[in-house]
Formats: sequence, C-alpha cells, structure tokens
Amino acid sequence: MNKKRERLIKDWLTSVLRSDQFEINYLAGDASFRRYARVIYDNKTFMLMDAPPDKEDCVPFVSVAEFLSKNKVKVPTIEAKDLENGFLLLEDFGDIVLSQELSLLNVNKYYSQCFLQLIEMQASDAEKVVPAYSREKLSAEMHLFLDWFLPSLEIELTDIERHNIENTFYLLASQALEQPQVFVHRDFHSRNLMKLTSGEALGIIDFQDAVIGADTYDLMSLVRDAYVQWPKHQVEGWIRQFYDALPEDSKMNRTFEQFHKDADLMSLQRHIKILGIFVRLFKRDGKENYLKDLPRVMWYVLHESEKYPELQSFHQFLKNRVIAKFNEVYGSYSEV
Repeated sequence: MNKKRERLIKDWLTSVLRSDQFEINYLAGDASFRRYARVIYDNKTFMLMDAPPDKEDCVPFVSVAEFLSKNKVKVPTIEAKDLENGFLLLEDFGDIVLSQELSLLNVNKYYSQCFLQLIEMQASDAEKVVPAYSREKLSAEMHLFLDWFLPSLEIELTDIERHNIENTFYLLASQALEQPQVFVHRDFHSRNLMKLTSGEALGIIDFQDAVIGADTYDLMSLVRDAYVQWPKHQVEGWIRQFYDALPEDSKMNRTFEQFHKDADLMSLQRHIKILGIFVRLFKRDGKENYLKDLPRVMWYVLHESEKYPELQSFHQFLKNRVIAKFNEVYGSYSEV
C-alpha cells in the first residue's frame, strides 16, 4: 500500500474514532482489489474495508448492506463510511469462517439454516436495489472460459468447436433467465458465511455483487462449493430440501425434476465462469492460491454437463480436447 493511502486511512480513522489511539492489523487478501483490516480501539474491534475508488466501488456494498439489514438478514453494520475515498468501517464478525467449522456431523444443521436465510433473502423486493443478472452478464462470465482458461492450456478452437461452445453458453444463459428471478447474493458459500460469537445466526459477507437472478444460483454456490465437495447423496438431499421450502409460486408448473435440472444448469454456468476467473486471478493478478481448487471445479463442470442431451457436444469437447491437458497442467481430482 502506498504511503499516501496509508496516511489517508489513519487520518480518516482518527476523525471517525475521535482518537489516534487505535491499532490496524491488515488481513490476508481476497480475490478483489479490496483489502480488509481489523481496527482495535478502546477494547472494541471493527473491520476496515479499503476499496480504492479507481478499482472498486463501495456504493453497491453500502446499498445492499442497508437493504439486507432492513430485511432482517445478518450483515455487518456500517459504523462509518467515506465513499469518495473508498473507506468503510464495519461491525466485526470475528474470525470464524463457516468453512473452518464444517464437518459431516454438523453440515446439515448449518446448511439448513443457510437455506432459510436464502429463502428470506429471495422473498425481499430488491429490484430497485440491485441490477438484473442480464444475458450479457451471464454470457460475459462464461466467456472467461474462452478468454483465459482455454488459452492457459494452449487449446485453439476450430470454428465448429467455438460455434458449439457459444451455443452451450446461449442455452445456459437462456435457462437461467427462465427461472424465477429473485435476489441473488452471487457468492453464497462457506467462505462468505461467518459463525458469530453470539447466537446461532450466521453472518453474511461479500454481497456487493448481488443481482436479480435465478433462484437456484445461491443454492448451488453453497452445496456445490468450489472450495469443498460433499457426498452426492447429501447434495441431492439438500436440493430436495430447498425445493420443498420454496414458496408455492416458485413451484408452480415446476416439478422437482425441472427444479433439479434448473439447479444443475445454473451450477454449470457458475463453474464454467469460475474456471476462467481462477486462471485469470493467477495469470493477471499473480494469485496462485486458487489454482489448487481448479481440479474440483473442473470435475463439477465435467459431471454437470454429462447427463443432459443438449450439453453433449460441450461434454464431448471437454473429454476429447480439454481433460488430458488440464490434468497435466493443473492436476486431477477424485470424487469424495
């Protein structure tokens, strides 16, 4: 961090806290240009978000946080803000990320709670707060697969292969847009859920990219997490559990079988995007931590594209042209 920005942060905190007797401890970085630090002052702790305005926009975080809080979703309280400079002082949710706590013995309890939180968020009227998950956005995300992932394997496409892949992307975007459209966190997984010291409620973070989109998106982010995999029978049970908990209008003319297909195809769109994002984080930003999770994501993509006839050309492309090179460059993955 440059000295000028460090001085700005200290001056702002001094103004907000009305004292310069505080301590700042920066935390490990995430996938964005935002940085976080724990601020300790007068036996209290806060979380500082430092989001340089030329790289990050704090406004979506603030508007979504205020909206979710009004809808009784547990998000960090905003104690102070300076949107011009990209500083937020937030309630500190502590250090216990749900991913650190999960085991086969307790995951059902925690995920059942997550499903209820998702249903609550989906019931909120968020159209005026967050943008629509448009076809253009869905498609641009999947094109990271073409722009970053395939080049990292030195795979050059034939015209027919590119045409088939574009058709698959169009199909996946169309299917997402046909589902009931609700509030979507867009990164709802065990690393963005915090186990709070008080009560059983989980705190929700990293929601600034929220959109109005498919009602299966957040569910699949959680149960087919890019960072952890659960046994197939357990995931199947969770998909059924979530379907049963949906409001009746979301199940109208929509059997469980249709919902399951919706979920599979939405999950495939997300994992195709993640392949591109993780490679880009490494190639462009020098963040190699995400590479170790690529084999799991590739496993998801391969298996999610396997059982539907309309995805066979894409699935065969993965099997014939991608998987051998992928295993050589990034390693293989075995199902749990």
